[in-house]
Amino acid sequence: MFPRLKIFAPALLALWMSVVPAFAQSPQLDLPRTRISAGMYQIDAQLALTPQQQQTGLMHRKEMPQAEGMLFVFDQATTQCFWMKNTLLPLTAAFVADDGRIVNLVDMQPLSLDSHCSEEPVRFVLEMNQGWFAKKNIKKGAKLAGEAFKARR
Repeated sequence: MFPRLKIFAPALLALWMSVVPAFAQSPQLDLPRTRISAGMYQIDAQLALTPQQQQTGLMHRKEMPQAEGMLFVFDQATTQCFWMKNTLLPLTAAFVADDGRIVNLVDMQPLSLDSHCSEEPVRFVLEMNQGWFAKKNIKKGAKLAGEAFKARR
């Protein structure tokens, strides 16, 4: 029916496959931000609000400043599970209750498909560079503060 399409289809497919990965491998750097305090420490957190932003998360980032992280905000509290597909940085995930209480902390290794889950239903997950919480002596049960947590009460 379209004989010329058969001729161009492989070339078009090759072009498409070369373009799509370039877009797919771009880190998210332009998300909205919020300030979070963890005791005397301040965090500049990108907000992952939509399913697409949450699915991409911190994938493809080669570096992240120490006082920066990403706060995933979900519509409903549920057991949240995270993995590190296409994530190049070692991260610690803080699973956070509506009131800002850290439910649990888990260290996650780059490029791993291992699943890391919250110990109870939560709406928030804060990812930071691995070791950030430990260096600041912030543990399970500590309270985070910020507008994101106030709006959810």
